[in-house]
Amino acid sequence: MHPGNNLTRGEARRRAELIQTPLYDISLDLTRDSDTFSVGANTFIDFLAPSLDSCELNGEEVPKQAFNGARIALTNLRDANELHVLGTCEYQNIGAGMCRFKDPVDHKVYLHSQFETFDAHRMYPCFDQPDLKASFTFTVLAPSDWVVVSNNPGQAQQVSGKENIKRWTFGATPKMSSYLTAIVAGPYHGVRDRHGDIDLGIFCRQSLAQYLDPEEIFTVTKQGLDFYGEAYKYPYPFQKYDQLFVPEFSAGAMENIGCVTFNEVFVFRSKVTEAVREDRANAILHEMAHMWFGDLVTMRWWDDLWLNESFATFMSVLCQVEATRFKNGWVTFANQYKAGARRQDQLPTTHPIAADVPDIESVHLNFDAITYNKGACVLRQLVAYVSQDTFLRGVQRYIKQRQYSNASLADFLSDIEAGSGRDLRAWSKLWLETAGLNTLRPLATSQSETIGSLSVQQEAPPEFPTIRPHRLAVGLYDRKSGGMQLRRRVELDVAEENTPVKDFDGEHLADLLLVNDLDLTYAKIRLDERSLATATEHLAELSDPLARAIIWAALWDMLRDAEIPARRYLPLILNNIHGETDIGVVQDLLAQAASAIFVYGGPANQAAALEVLAGHALRALDGSSAGSDFQLAWAHAFISAAR
Repeated sequence: MHPGNNLTRGEARRRAELIQTPLYDISLDLTRDSDTFSVGANTFIDFLAPSLDSCELNGEEVPKQAFNGARIALTNLRDANELHVLGTCEYQNIGAGMCRFKDPVDHKVYLHSQFETFDAHRMYPCFDQPDLKASFTFTVLAPSDWVVVSNNPGQAQQVSGKENIKRWTFGATPKMSSYLTAIVAGPYHGVRDRHGDIDLGIFCRQSLAQYLDPEEIFTVTKQGLDFYGEAYKYPYPFQKYDQLFVPEFSAGAMENIGCVTFNEVFVFRSKVTEAVREDRANAILHEMAHMWFGDLVTMRWWDDLWLNESFATFMSVLCQVEATRFKNGWVTFANQYKAGARRQDQLPTTHPIAADVPDIESVHLNFDAITYNKGACVLRQLVAYVSQDTFLRGVQRYIKQRQYSNASLADFLSDIEAGSGRDLRAWSKLWLETAGLNTLRPLATSQSETIGSLSVQQEAPPEFPTIRPHRLAVGLYDRKSGGMQLRRRVELDVAEENTPVKDFDGEHLADLLLVNDLDLTYAKIRLDERSLATATEHLAELSDPLARAIIWAALWDMLRDAEIPARRYLPLILNNIHGETDIGVVQDLLAQAASAIFVYGGPANQAAALEVLAGHALRALDGSSAGSDFQLAWAHAFISAAR
C-alpha cells in the first residue's frame, strides 16, 4: 500500500465542510494493450497513480511536487474551482481499482472496477469519501468489439478515422458516492430483458456463456424489484439494472449503482445443490437491497459499514422468503449467519458491532462475521422488538427524507424509533456497543403433570457481563400421532436475569419447551432435560424446519459448552437427520457430526464413532435417489468417515 494512501475520519470531515457539490467529467482510454490506461477528470484530490501527466487548477498549473503519488495538494481555492488532471493509472490484480484479466480459454481481455472502500481514486482523481456525493459523467474509449457498462446507460459511436475504436458516453449520474461508480469493459456476452420500465442486463465472459442461466437470474431479479419497491414504498430509483459476472472478483458481489458485479462462482459450470442456488438468489437480493439502503441513502463514514451490510443481509432473507421460491431463508439464516456470528462472538477477537473506524486502514480490521452476521442477527431482533410494520415504516421514512444524501446510525434509529414506543438509544448501547452474547435457559417447576412456574434465565459471560432486552417467543410442543406439533406460543420481553412466563402457569407439561421459538433474538439457547430427551429421540417428528434449526443450534452450543457429551451428540444427529429435507441443513449436520468426533470427542472413542458414522452414511447413500443432492452429501460423509 502506498504510504500516503489513507484518509482519516477527521480529514474527511474537514474536507466535506470545505467542498460542496462536486461534478466529475471522467475520460478513460482503455485501448492500450499494456498495464496502464489514460485518465482525465474535472475535479480534485485523491489520486493513486504511477504518474501525473498534467494538472491545472482554475487555469493555472499545479506544481508537480503537489502530487505525492496518492494525493494532489491544492491551495488558494476559490468559491468555485475547476481542476483538470491528466494521468496514467495502473491496472490492478489485487481486486481493487481497475482490474484486468486475460481469459486463458480464448485470450480475450476483460476489465472491471472495484472501488469499495477507498479505491475509486485508483482509476480517476476524486474526493474518495462517501459523504461527498457528486454527479459523474464518464467517457470511455474502447476496442470496437467491446461492451462497456457503467452506472447509467451508455451510447457507443465509432471514432472517426479509427475503425477499431469506439467512444462510449454515459450521461451524468444522480448524486452518488465515488465508491459506487463502476466501469466494466470487454467482449462480454450479454442478455437483456425488461421489467416494467426498468432495463435489465446480465453479462459474463464469452467462454462462460454456455453456463449462464439468465432465466432464473431474471426471475429472482424481478421478484426482488417488486418486493423492495413495495417494502420501501419507493420504486427502483435508477435508470437500469445490470448484473455482471466478472473474472477474479475479490468479493462475492458489489452493489455499484445500476451496475452490480458478481463473482463468477455464481455462474454454475456443473450440477449444484438447491442450497447453492439459494445462495446465489440471496446474493442477488442482498446487492439489490443496497440500491435503496446504501446507494440512494449512503452512510456518512465507514463506521456505519456494519449497518449497510447487516441491513442488506436481513432484507435479502426477508425478500427471499416472502417473494421467491426459496422459502427456507430463515432456516439458512439460523444455520449459517447466526451460527457464524455465535462462533465469532466467542473468540478473543470479538468486538462490538458498532466499531470505531478512525481511518480507511481501520475499516477492514472489523469487516468480519460480527459486521455481516451478528449485525444482521441483531437487526432481526430489532425488527421483533419494534414489530416488522413499525420497522418498515421507519425505513420508508429514512429513505424518503434522506434520498440522494448521507445518514448515520443515529438517523436510522431515530426514524425507526418514531412511533415504536421503544427507547432505541438505550437499546443501541446494550446491543451495538458491547461484545459477546447471552445464554437463555428455561427454568421450570412442575406440579404433577402441569407447569407450576416457568421463567427464562438470562446469563452473560464474565468478560462481557451485559444483560440485554430480548423480544422472543416461547413455544410448547407435544408429540401426537401426526408428529410433534405446536400447542401454544407466546411472545414476551426478556430484559432481566430472570423473567417469568406467567402465560404458561397451569399448562400441561409439554414434551418440548422451546425458548426463542421463531428465532427472533440472538443468543445461545438451552434445552431443559425433558426437552433434551424428546429431541434426542423425536426431533425428526417436528414438522417446522425453523424450530428444528433452533434446536439443532441449541444442541450444538450445548456440546461446545460441555453441557452434553460428544457420545450423546452423534446418536442424536443420526437418529434425526433423516427428518431434514434441506440439503444445506444436512450438510451442516454432517460437518458437525465430524467435529463432534474429532474436536469434542475423546481420542480413544474416535475409531468407533467413525465406524458408526460411516455405516449410517453408507445406508443413507443406498437409500438416496440417484443423482440427488442428498446422495452426494452422504457419499462425501462416507468417504470422510471411512478414511
